[in-house]
Amino acid sequence: MMHFDESMARLEGLQIENFKTKKLYLMEAVGYVLAEDIVADHNSPEFPTSAMDGYAIIHEDQAMGRLKIASINPAGSALREKVIGGTCIKTFTGSLMPEGADTLIPIENVEVEGEEIIIREEVPQNFSVREVGENYAKGQTLIQAGTKLDFSQIGVLASLNIVHVSVYEKPTVAILSTGSELLDLGEPQTNDAQIRSSNNYVVEAIVKKYDGLPMQLGCIKDNKESITAAIAEALVKSDIVVTTGGVSVGDFDFVKDVIYELGCEVIFKGVRVKPGQHIMVARRDDRFIVALPGFAYSATVMALVYVLPLIAKLQKGKYPLKRVKAKLKEPFTKRAKKQEFTACNVSLMQGEYYVDFQGKKVGTSAILTNMLGDIALLETSEEESSKKVGDEVTVLLFD
Repeated sequence: MMHFDESMARLEGLQIENFKTKKLYLMEAVGYVLAEDIVADHNSPEFPTSAMDGYAIIHEDQAMGRLKIASINPAGSALREKVIGGTCIKTFTGSLMPEGADTLIPIENVEVEGEEIIIREEVPQNFSVREVGENYAKGQTLIQAGTKLDFSQIGVLASLNIVHVSVYEKPTVAILSTGSELLDLGEPQTNDAQIRSSNNYVVEAIVKKYDGLPMQLGCIKDNKESITAAIAEALVKSDIVVTTGGVSVGDFDFVKDVIYELGCEVIFKGVRVKPGQHIMVARRDDRFIVALPGFAYSATVMALVYVLPLIAKLQKGKYPLKRVKAKLKEPFTKRAKKQEFTACNVSLMQGEYYVDFQGKKVGTSAILTNMLGDIALLETSEEESSKKVGDEVTVLLFD
């Protein structure tokens, strides 16, 4: 089995020949990754603009103490009057500054008396005047390709009058669980050996949360022909196929054999990681198969560790989980000479993350309930040993 770092390096080194892109209406593009640089085609603002309600003046005229109101300049109007010596024009937030004026004195700084203003408090030159290109300048790259579009990017795109934007398609992820013991939702139990399938729904939820498009294929019995047909069809219809179960060394673990027989290139099979050491990743062209273990906790952790990088890679995005440093509030016992991902509780206090294991059970890799609560994954390398209270550790955050 290979070192965990080597498996991640192989994932990182995967090259995609053809990325899928499409044009989307602006508001449909939220949450997608931008596939083009966005370059400003104009200055914003294009002309000097008022940043407050007040009076457009010539700065040096403030010394006169009193100025005549020559006109009014509402936002959006095409004002033709000019400011000349001894006069001012009432101007509002967002209005273009009248020709001749170089300063905006706020309403709060003056007193109106008839058709004149009396200046009570002077302001510096260019006060409250937005200069040309203050927001952005023509030719400036505002948003780079590879940026995930959120509210701020949408606002900038709208200000540029971009109605449709080019984005990377979110990869379709086909999900199927293998095992003759599995019962799907709503399926009646007929014997005590049967268990309810959760892996396929956990993976679907992970894919939805982290920017993939899930294709739920349900449960398949431990029949090699059925598994072969299901995976072959899924490879045609999706970008990533995620299976759970069937990758170990049991007599009915057919998934690993099927992957080879379908002519896929195996990126790796078997990693020194706990849980999930039998993880398998393969590809055929720009389509991938991630074969996860069958135990629920193993499948969940391995999906977070190995499926999410592929979802990100296929849309030139970024791995969505964040690694941070935290301090242990209680001792941690290293249980295997492998890369370990241990469910823990995480809290943030006075700017520092802290980790404890209250309510977390020690047992097999089937304990999915360990993922409940304010959860994170404590990550330790195979070179590390047990830890004591106060030690700094690496934690994988989900949000």
